[in-house]
Amino acid sequence: MTKILSGYSNLTQRLVTALLGAAAIIAGVAYGEWTYFAVFFFICFFSLLEFYKLAGLDGLIPLKTLGTFSGITLFVLSFFIERNNISPRYYLLFFPLASLVYLVKLYKKTERKPFTNIAYTFLGIFYIAVPFALLNHAAFENGYYNFEIILGALLILWASDTGAYFAGTLFGKTKLFERISPKKSWEGFWGGAALAIAMTYGISLYFESLTVMNWLIIALLIIIGGTFGDLVESLLKRSIEIKDSGNSLPGHGGFLDRFDGLFISSPFIAAYLEIF
Repeated sequence: MTKILSGYSNLTQRLVTALLGAAAIIAGVAYGEWTYFAVFFFICFFSLLEFYKLAGLDGLIPLKTLGTFSGITLFVLSFFIERNNISPRYYLLFFPLASLVYLVKLYKKTERKPFTNIAYTFLGIFYIAVPFALLNHAAFENGYYNFEIILGALLILWASDTGAYFAGTLFGKTKLFERISPKKSWEGFWGGAALAIAMTYGISLYFESLTVMNWLIIALLIIIGGTFGDLVESLLKRSIEIKDSGNSLPGHGGFLDRFDGLFISSPFIAAYLEIF
């Protein structure tokens, strides 16, 4: 698809990719728990691969295969545990698997900074796989699969991103965090927040799994968490000195560019649903 859209403007590429991607994700989430699982398994897998590829561009040598396998294992375990297929004690399988990172690096004789590479291997798991695993908790919050919570959160996040993009492009003057992301503005932030709140109100009229107040609180977590998620990913890219995390999603960059808002907001959403 990247080659097909390469001749079009960035905005056209962005719109086409967003529409096709959103349609596939919405259909997968709404259809049932197994299609939801397939969609986020796919996203988690390619996000992990992308992260470890970026780390490699900066001269680091994380354990790409073991890190990706460990992260996917955590996601799969959380799905079956939240689905009540297996006991939560099976989470303990993840820790000896992840601990193999130390043993593998112990036998790598030529690496100058093995513990830096170990740290980046674990960072990929914590930064990407853990938030996606926590989405499973939100999906099964009521003891059964409920697409409304996941779909609602995604629609709010997309509304925030879309509003921020257009408001920032048209009206952006006051820098939000110039040191990390020179293009982001407060005007974009408030434009994204306004569209996200409007989307939240519309969602609350049709999705009755949560009260209007709960939806608004989740929207607040997504607006703030999504913004910080974007900034954190920008910090990662600046540290590696690249513009986009990849080119697999025309107009959007890579998987990390597109789903960075979930990495920070997802843990807050899961914690809120569980505690409050």
